[in-house]
Amino acid sequence: MLVITCPYCQEAREEEEFSYAGEAYIARPAVPEEVDDATWGDYVFHRKNPRGWHWEQWQHVAGCRKVFAVKRHTVSYEIAGSWTLADGKALYEEEQA
Repeated sequence: MLVITCPYCQEAREEEEFSYAGEAYIARPAVPEEVDDATWGDYVFHRKNPRGWHWEQWQHVAGCRKVFAVKRHTVSYEIAGSWTLADGKALYEEEQA
């Protein structure tokens, strides 16, 4: 069982209070009307499935109901931390550089 800390409530809670909301920081096409069907399909359906550290979105459904970012290891389930989407994005972009 995962224990996740909501960055808004500042409390560590069991996974059952949260809902997985998918991969974090997926770049939406800037001008959707100009994107072909294959590219749009990639954006909607294709996700990374890494072995190792991965940025995810979670929602605190049994608490504040806000969505936030979590960096989690997909093999060990270790959680490096949780951040608001804005704070996490800065860290995510720093890692990608």
